[in-house]
Amino acid sequence: MSGPNLVHDFHHNEAALEAAEAMNRLGADRTPFLFVFDYAVRKPLVIPLAECDPSQVRYAMPLGSNDTPTSGVQVTRPSIRVVEPPSPARYRAAFDRVHEHLRLGNSYLINLTLPTRIEVSGTLLDLFQHSHAKYRLWLRDQFVVFSPEPFLSIRGNLVSSCPMKGTRVGAGPVAEQELLADEKEQAEHITIVDLIRNDIGRIARAVRVERFRYLETIYADTYALQQMSSRIEGVLDADWQSHMGSLLLATLPAGSVTGAPKAMTCRIIEEVEQYDRGYYTGVAGIFDGDCLDCGVLIRFVEQDATGTLWFKSGGGVTIYSNGDREYEELLAKIYVPLLRNDSR
Repeated sequence: MSGPNLVHDFHHNEAALEAAEAMNRLGADRTPFLFVFDYAVRKPLVIPLAECDPSQVRYAMPLGSNDTPTSGVQVTRPSIRVVEPPSPARYRAAFDRVHEHLRLGNSYLINLTLPTRIEVSGTLLDLFQHSHAKYRLWLRDQFVVFSPEPFLSIRGNLVSSCPMKGTRVGAGPVAEQELLADEKEQAEHITIVDLIRNDIGRIARAVRVERFRYLETIYADTYALQQMSSRIEGVLDADWQSHMGSLLLATLPAGSVTGAPKAMTCRIIEEVEQYDRGYYTGVAGIFDGDCLDCGVLIRFVEQDATGTLWFKSGGGVTIYSNGDREYEELLAKIYVPLLRNDSR
């Protein structure tokens, strides 16, 4: 697995380069736009906000929203039913191959994901309208995402990233302390913080970890998840708007959904997952004319060409990981956040 088709190599990816150039032009003109990049940046979208048709694309993010009440959207909250999760045997085969790479020293952390077939008591638009998250996005007949995870935020000349790595089911002080004390989760988090710090260092100066290992509680309809995050900051050049597409490409794919070292880990992911992530684990966001903010496309429901729905999920695997626990985490992330994040 080498050459220009690798996910992390954009030098020969015309779609990625054209999308970056479009962002650079719009940024130089201070024209607000929405951008949606798939994981491999093979089908990127860059759309001026004035041209976003809410019948085709809906967004609700920190820098703006085009969401309006829609006739035909169901009043009752939709629910998700798992129809066919990845079999334990399939997951174990992928996990064991990942562990082999880890034992050989080919990677320190690999984010392993798989798709789960689901049914929803409603439409993708229903899920969009009833969910709550920092980054919500709906593309007609394609997918809906309700992501809690920021990727890049730029205010003034300050760029920040808040990778979310480390998960525990539950709410309250006990669950919080269990997550903070878990050596595997701590090692996973530190690895990603270091990777994101290096990625930010490719585009900015004076890079530092401004806040380390804080927790967010994310509520589904029947349970809660603790998620661990850190905040990394750096300083950009004054004319970053005219280079923002190039800056974004330099940091992709997002480290929290790949692993470290990134280039080799992307090769391993391609080998072991054996499915197309598509827009799942890509990034999407808004430039409002002054600031940029985007999130990682996780907590993701996709509709395929047959109308079948898939919830794509996963988690980071290290040499300390337990396969049964990682499989349980993959399933635990199949939810719709129907209550707002209780973040601090």
